[in-house]
Amino acid sequence: MNDESFICFSILMVVFQILQWITFQAIMYLQVIAALAEKMKKGTSFGAPCLLENTLGIEMVRFVNSGTECMGVLRLARAFTDKERIIKFEGCYHGHADPFLVKVGSGVATLGLPDSPRVPKGATCETLTAPFNDISAVEYLFETNKGEIAAMILEPVVGNSGFIAPKPDITTDLTTPGKIIGGGLPVGAYGGRREIMEMVAPAGPMYQTGTLSGNPLAMTAGILTLKRLQEPGSYIYLNKITGELVQGIIDAGEKGRACDVQWVYTWHVFNFGDAKKSGTGRYV
Repeated sequence: MNDESFICFSILMVVFQILQWITFQAIMYLQVIAALAEKMKKGTSFGAPCLLENTLGIEMVRFVNSGTECMGVLRLARAFTDKERIIKFEGCYHGHADPFLVKVGSGVATLGLPDSPRVPKGATCETLTAPFNDISAVEYLFETNKGEIAAMILEPVVGNSGFIAPKPDITTDLTTPGKIIGGGLPVGAYGGRREIMEMVAPAGPMYQTGTLSGNPLAMTAGILTLKRLQEPGSYIYLNKITGELVQGIIDAGEKGRACDVQWVYTWHVFNFGDAKKSGTGRYV
């Protein structure tokens, strides 16, 4: 075996070694493809990224399989800054990883306390919280934790709290689009400035990997969806049909099924009348 043949053989063995952890049913591959095609005729998962998500200016990106996996971005922030603590905001959801299942205290901003059974205190002790859009609370956290904060993470628009928009002129170092960019298939991603992203392995020392990350099904569905949405008039049409849906909900409310509806393009949230009595004050 010459050197060229040996290299080809080695690559083949590496690919085989990787694939054995993904599927053992290669002999049934055509049946699997047919079953998937039939199921996808009925739909995958529905939603569309907003215009800003579809035009992000990021220099490097790493694909993963979900929004929760996107939170590897905080490991990257810690690696880049060599600091530990993270600031998150009340009402913002960042997946089900232990460090983000945090119960907010009664003060202006507190250290995180576990807000789900069996989440250890140690998992949240480096998570700080602040009210959304409260710049003074954020300044207080930075002042009382000098040299310890690696990153501040937030949802740009807090959907769970009725589409609270952020104050303007916020520039991010890293961005984490989630499942919505996948065209209905499982995906997530994080990306940003090249000097930060080059910390991620194999280019840098910050470990992150995933057997199915960047898989061809999710990438194909996602790329096609994003290209389709970049066509002229796409968001105008989405806004129109969402408006028709929202109007139908409002009309139903006038017939005795009272509810509040808030919406932005394809994103809509409706709360029935008794939801006004819930503790939403802490999120506004």
